[in-house]
Amino acid sequence: MSEIKLPSFDALDPFQICYKAETAMEGKAKKAVSSAFLLAIMAGLFIGLGFIYCSVANVAGAGKIVGGLVFSVGLMLVVIFGADLFTGSAMTLVARASGKITWGQLLYNWVVVYFGNLVGALLLVALVHFSGHAWQSGGAIAVFYINTTAHKLSYTFVEALFLGILCNLMVCLAVWMSLGGRSVLDKMLVCLFPVGLFIASGFEHSIANMFMLPSGVIASQIAPPEVLAKLADPKHIAETLTWSNVIFKNLIPVTIGNIIGGGVLVGLFNWLIYLRPGVARH
Repeated sequence: MSEIKLPSFDALDPFQICYKAETAMEGKAKKAVSSAFLLAIMAGLFIGLGFIYCSVANVAGAGKIVGGLVFSVGLMLVVIFGADLFTGSAMTLVARASGKITWGQLLYNWVVVYFGNLVGALLLVALVHFSGHAWQSGGAIAVFYINTTAHKLSYTFVEALFLGILCNLMVCLAVWMSLGGRSVLDKMLVCLFPVGLFIASGFEHSIANMFMLPSGVIASQIAPPEVLAKLADPKHIAETLTWSNVIFKNLIPVTIGNIIGGGVLVGLFNWLIYLRPGVARH
């Protein structure tokens, strides 16, 4: 009588996760441009939805900790649906280090996914704007968007860069752990606390900011007088919330930081530990 082989419910070990990440990141970099771009649009929209959830939680008085935990739904959607998120795609450095892809393939994928995420985020900005969602409850959500955007644009270039490093360290650790899961529930649960930590700590995520910052700028420009009256310093807000500040004071340094935090501190560090030539294979 042949032995019955039961399915394994054990999570993948660190070596297996690293091999799986190498294969997954190679697949991302070699994916057809049309597929990558459409999946990137989905990811940009998903992460924005997470920020809407976080904003509602904060406005309702739940605070940063609860806001951070509910924000994780955005990354859960990305992981489960297989969408392409730029901050996660930073880990294609693993496949590059192993020689599975070229620098050209890596950079081309980053550009496609980054701008796909931007399209998805801006699509959600438009949907929220035309739905009137931000102006509910006397404009409380719009005020939150404006104040949060002003805070994010108050950092120096160096501060924004290092906040970006810290953020994507947490996000990519969540993605990395999700690769070791055996079920949808596993993958969802491991997203919860690393993402909650980055939101509660005020770290900076470039793709989430593609939704939040335009939302704050647009809200500040069209807010009626009764909403502007709720702001501490409307004149300072008007001077701070500009499109040039969005790009140069936040998106550029945060994007660079996200690449370092996810691609180097998570991706390359694990490659050096488990996949570099000369390391014993387990």
